[in-house]
Amino acid sequence: MQLIEQLNSVGIRRVQIALEPLRVAPQIWADFPALCDQHGIELVSGMFATIGEDYSTLETIRRTGGVVPEETWEENWRNLQSGAVLAENLGLKLVTFHAGFLPHDLSDPDFTKLLERITRIADLFGARGIELGLETGQETADTLEAFLTKLNHPSVGVNFDPANLILYGKGDPIDALRQLSPWIKQCHIKDARRAKMPGTWGQEVVVGSGEVNWPAFFKVLNASSFGGNLAIEREAGNQRVADILTARQYVELMLSEN
Repeated sequence: MQLIEQLNSVGIRRVQIALEPLRVAPQIWADFPALCDQHGIELVSGMFATIGEDYSTLETIRRTGGVVPEETWEENWRNLQSGAVLAENLGLKLVTFHAGFLPHDLSDPDFTKLLERITRIADLFGARGIELGLETGQETADTLEAFLTKLNHPSVGVNFDPANLILYGKGDPIDALRQLSPWIKQCHIKDARRAKMPGTWGQEVVVGSGEVNWPAFFKVLNASSFGGNLAIEREAGNQRVADILTARQYVELMLSEN
């Protein structure tokens, strides 16, 4: 399988796996867990993608992202139920996803709706011994902290992605890391540059070539006694395997200096 070969080529033995391909096409992916075991690759977490998401612009993803939209909620809920079974069968202890845009106003009806839906999802996965990580980026750290505090669910934390905060224009990643550190269950290693025009997407770039202050990132992470996984994520570019290798080497250098 190509994924196994690519992981071997960059020397990575632990991986976060997208759950949708395994859920939608089991005839293709049925042997994947056995292949991972055979090649000494550990599945440390999964990522669930909701249907109907449109990332064309910041505004389209605001309208369509996560479990907020009414028109996709019922189908997403059905998929989440089968996804929870799949995650348990894979032996995963953490699943991450984008909840959708969290309102900054606690009196907003969508805030209450999201509290109810995330609680329902967390209970679903929690019953199977699986924690949830809400991925950063679509809201400020203040908004996410307020939501998590109000939610107050032991199974729910943060999948911290510093690049997303830059891509979405939602604040400084280091300040956000410090603020959200009590909830962080996993970090994505991804880099980006801010948008030149407000209201548009920033640019994802190779780790070490963007605006994430990585020395400060690892300093804050170490100070917080973080014990989760660092998952390299590369969603752009035309040489992703090479870029992941570059990121791995960069992270190893940072960790040796911290």
